[in-house]
Amino acid sequence: MSKLLELSDLHVAYGKVEALHGVSLAIERGTIVTVIGPNGAGKSTLLGAIMGLLPSRGEIRLDGQSIARLTAEERVGAGLCLVPERRELFAAMSVADNIDLGAFARRREGRSAHAAAREEVYRRFPRLEARRQQYAGTLSGGERQMLALGRALMAKPRLLLLDEPSLGLAPLVVREILSIIARLRETGVAILLVEQNAHAALQVADYGYVLETGDVAMEAESAALARDPRVAATYLGQRQSGVSP
Repeated sequence: MSKLLELSDLHVAYGKVEALHGVSLAIERGTIVTVIGPNGAGKSTLLGAIMGLLPSRGEIRLDGQSIARLTAEERVGAGLCLVPERRELFAAMSVADNIDLGAFARRREGRSAHAAAREEVYRRFPRLEARRQQYAGTLSGGERQMLALGRALMAKPRLLLLDEPSLGLAPLVVREILSIIARLRETGVAILLVEQNAHAALQVADYGYVLETGDVAMEAESAALARDPRVAATYLGQRQSGVSP
């Protein structure tokens, strides 16, 4: 499979403090890649740099072409879409209006294209259709995450960047959201999933990277990472023997 996104020797600094030290990773089309690691490892910084929200040094290539000089808006137009950690919904607007705002980057395509995209979102998230006239601020945590995902899909992304989609959700809801994310493979979209919930992330991802203090400490297929004694002990809450608690 050909690579959709490639990062090579990516550096990001906040003033004199470097947060990412030469990170390299790749994402193939139609796959889910996860980045796990502790707080402060640089996971959200990585997503911000890919989206052009943070200045960076190094190579960022989409479909083999450098996007390092593109603005964040231009990167959205190229097929990147970020669902941030806080979801950034418009709480005083309806579910339907929040979804329609996701198609802003594709506003030239016309109403029929937007209507078809909206119906696809409602098909994938029937709970949102049932609440389409509700204010986004009145939704449950899981429903807000569904709305953030649905709004992002309205942009028809080629690569979806998800920052901590399980944050603040009950375990049962986390399983539902991660199951939805896994099924997004059907759309052909590639996903870069940043998660502190390493166990859940490795279950749905095809490949994983462990980010520690701004460096890639390990990388492998997700199943191999989940079996690794160090990953199991540090991130999965298991003893070195690999026996689940």
